[in-house]
Amino acid sequence: MAVPNYTYLKLKMLGPNDVITIESTYKHAYDCDVECIEYAEAIIEAETLIVNLDWLGSEVPDSKHRAGTFEPMEAVKLIPVDPACPDDRALRINATLDIK
Repeated sequence: MAVPNYTYLKLKMLGPNDVITIESTYKHAYDCDVECIEYAEAIIEAETLIVNLDWLGSEVPDSKHRAGTFEPMEAVKLIPVDPACPDDRALRINATLDIK
């Protein structure tokens, strides 16, 4: 059966011989409030992160575009790297580019 008094930062409770009074300072009360607020913000950020990770995990990747694959555009022009060996290697460039 404790009675807190937040105005005077005291907590009084009945002890074995008399009333027990526990006192605090305003700085300690402020530090406790700041710690509680930081803890609550951390919990909210963690819950938001979990929701975002669940949402990202549920996205279905586009089957056309995978990492490591290359799909050339429709209008592609092949330019040989070595004109003496046109079948060896070639660069692919967009055929609709401006001359500039």
